[in-house]
Amino acid sequence: MQIKPLGDHILIEPIKEEEKTKAGIFLPETASKEKSEEGKVIAVGPGKKTDDGKIIMMSIKPGDKVLFTKYGPSEIKIGGKEYLIASESDILAVIE
Repeated sequence: MQIKPLGDHILIEPIKEEEKTKAGIFLPETASKEKSEEGKVIAVGPGKKTDDGKIIMMSIKPGDKVLFTKYGPSEIKIGGKEYLIASESDILAVIE
């Protein structure tokens, strides 16, 4: 199945960091209470449409690693995998 975001929406695969204690023990993701704030862009919509019908192109492209607001994106599941759908305004930065 292929997902194509509409408007200024972005499909993001969250990057889950493994947490490691000082003693070298890896903690499972269920122990982490905070949501991920980093992700890889999978797909982007065409852009936001203005009132006069023009489309403002997206500044994000597939493959970008991004930093986004913690509670802005909506969580979805596709084929057993978790993804996020966010507006371009939810993206804070591109990580290079």
